[in-house]
Amino acid sequence: MTTGSGTAPAHPAETTPAAARPARRGAYRRLSVEERRAQLISAALGLFAHRAPEDVSLDDVATAAGASRPLVYRYFPGGKQQLYEAALRTAADELELCFAEPRSGPVTVRLSQALDRYLAFVAERDTGFSALLQGGSVAETSRTNAIVDEVRRAAADQILLHLEVAEPGPRLRMMVRTWITAVEAASLMWLDEGKQPPMAELRDWLIDHFVTLLAATGASDPQTARVLRAALAIEPAEGQAGALARRLMPVLGDASHLL
Repeated sequence: MTTGSGTAPAHPAETTPAAARPARRGAYRRLSVEERRAQLISAALGLFAHRAPEDVSLDDVATAAGASRPLVYRYFPGGKQQLYEAALRTAADELELCFAEPRSGPVTVRLSQALDRYLAFVAERDTGFSALLQGGSVAETSRTNAIVDEVRRAAADQILLHLEVAEPGPRLRMMVRTWITAVEAASLMWLDEGKQPPMAELRDWLIDHFVTLLAATGASDPQTARVLRAALAIEPAEGQAGALARRLMPVLGDASHLL
């Protein structure tokens, strides 16, 4: 059928402004290899954060990423184990950054800020964090254990930097690693207790542990004693180290008969 001018009427799509037309089905921006890999890792991290690795399937990851199972295998031919290790590596990189803090101001303030980030990380990944540190997962291998231990060593290195120690002796090094182990254990128990006490109270308690452990080690190790004196020299009286000293004095005063 033609109009009076003899020309066919325009198709409706041709008269609709381009901006008002619905997007054609299937139109999307093709992701680069790195973008797609990062997308799959992000989806896996979201699942591993709240479920143990053995409870997450590749189909779960594919669904969460809006992808297909064959596509997941294309990027991770080793299957779920390879994907889990890649996700763990990404989480470990983020966790290592928790202890990276500018080296200025009182050490207790720096560690408090680092613990705020660390405990927030733990809180956001409760079940996944527990599965990671408690071990026993079917996804656990020598490689995953190495990744976790690398995080611990990186945290210890950061703490020693804050203490301005280039070459720590065995006692000081052991003391720092012992504290990191205590932080991990306390974090797991904190999750088991429904994240009680409140995060700020747990953080302050862990800082008290650090100062006390440093003092106990310094009592028998000259290097640690020097580090403790230098650290306390820049602590304000109203700061956490000062508050701890004031709380301890009455307790220690009752033990004056030991002197």
